[in-house]
Amino acid sequence: MKRIALLIFAVGAAAFWLQPAERLTGGDATLYLGGFPNQIMLIDEASEKVTGAIRTRTGAPRNLFLSQDRTRFYLMTAAMEDMEIADIASRQVIDSFRLSEANKTVRIRSFAADPRHRFLVLMTKTSTRQIDRWDIGPNVLQLYDLKERKITRNIPWPKGEEREGANMVFSPDGKYLYFFGEDILIYDTSEWKEVDKWELSRPLEDGFGRINFGPSDNINEEPGYFTGLFFVQDAVNNRRIMGVARVNLTEKKVDFYALGPQTFVSFSLAPDRKKAYGLHQEVGRYEFWTFDLVKRRVASRQEFPGRPRMSVKPSSNGKVLYIYQAGNTIDLYDASNYQYLRTLALDADMTTDLYVMPRTAAAR
Repeated sequence: MKRIALLIFAVGAAAFWLQPAERLTGGDATLYLGGFPNQIMLIDEASEKVTGAIRTRTGAPRNLFLSQDRTRFYLMTAAMEDMEIADIASRQVIDSFRLSEANKTVRIRSFAADPRHRFLVLMTKTSTRQIDRWDIGPNVLQLYDLKERKITRNIPWPKGEEREGANMVFSPDGKYLYFFGEDILIYDTSEWKEVDKWELSRPLEDGFGRINFGPSDNINEEPGYFTGLFFVQDAVNNRRIMGVARVNLTEKKVDFYALGPQTFVSFSLAPDRKKAYGLHQEVGRYEFWTFDLVKRRVASRQEFPGRPRMSVKPSSNGKVLYIYQAGNTIDLYDASNYQYLRTLALDADMTTDLYVMPRTAAAR
C-alpha cells in the first residue's frame, strides 16, 4: 500500500510540475484597427477575438486620430477626399464630409483635431479638371468648423512658406496650435496668428547641433507632452547622435539625453511611461529595441525574423508586444524576452495604426 501511495503521489507531483505555463495575454483593453472593406475592427485583448466593428461610410480608413478625451476617432478614408467622425461608445459614424465638388477634387493631405471638438485644421490640395488638363493648386491650410460644417477660413502658412507636410499638435485646452518644423511655431486658435516661437533650431549647448524630431507614438503620453527619439548633430565630432527627449509644450522645456550613434528605430511608449519599444528594420535584419526611460539607456535589443512593413505596439499591461501592419495578422511577442507567442489572424487586411485602449479610458 505504501508503494502504491508513493506511486500515486509521484504521478500527481509530476502532473503538477508538467502543467503548461499560464497563457500570457496583453490585458483587458480593446484594440481598434482600421481595415477593409470599410471598417474599424474592435478586438478584445483578453480573448484575442474580433468582437465588433465601426462601419465607415465612404471607404476604408486610411488613418485614425484618437481625440484627446478618447471619445471619438477622426479618420480620413483611402481616397483622401472624405473625413469621418466615429463615436466610440455607440460604435457609429456620427458625421462625414467631402470638400470636392463639380470639377474640383480636394484631397486632404493631413489634419489636426481640436481637443474640444470645435474644428479641424486641414492641409488640402485642389486639382481642377479642365478640358485638356488638370490644374494642380498649392497646399493650403484650412479651418473646418465642425458645427457649421464648412470651411470658414484659410490659415496662413508659418513665415508665408508653403510646405509639403504639416505636423500639427493642439495644446490640451485647444487655445494654441503648434507647428513642428525647424522651430515650433505657436498659433493662437482664436485669431489664427503666430503668437510665440520656440527656437529649437538653436543648439542645445555650445558646440552641439540643433535638435530634430524623430519617430514617436504618444497615445500613452500625458496631454501637453511629446516623448520620442530625437537626433542632433555633434559639431565637434561631426556625427549624428540619437537620444530620447520629453518635450513640455506648454512650458517650452525639453529634457534630452543621448543614447549613441544615430540609428533608424521606431518608438512606442509603454503604458507606464517607464519603457518604450522600437523596431529597427532593414532588408535581412530586423531588431527589437527596449528603451529604459528611467535609467536613460537602451535596455536590450535583439534580432528576430520580422516581416516587411511592420510596426510595434505594447499591450495595455505592458507584457506583450504586438507586431502588425501589412496583411491580416498580428504577431504576439513576450515583451520581457522577445519570445514569439502566437499569431492573431483577422478576416480583413489592416489599413491603419493600432490603438490599444483600456476600458476605463474608452469609457471616459
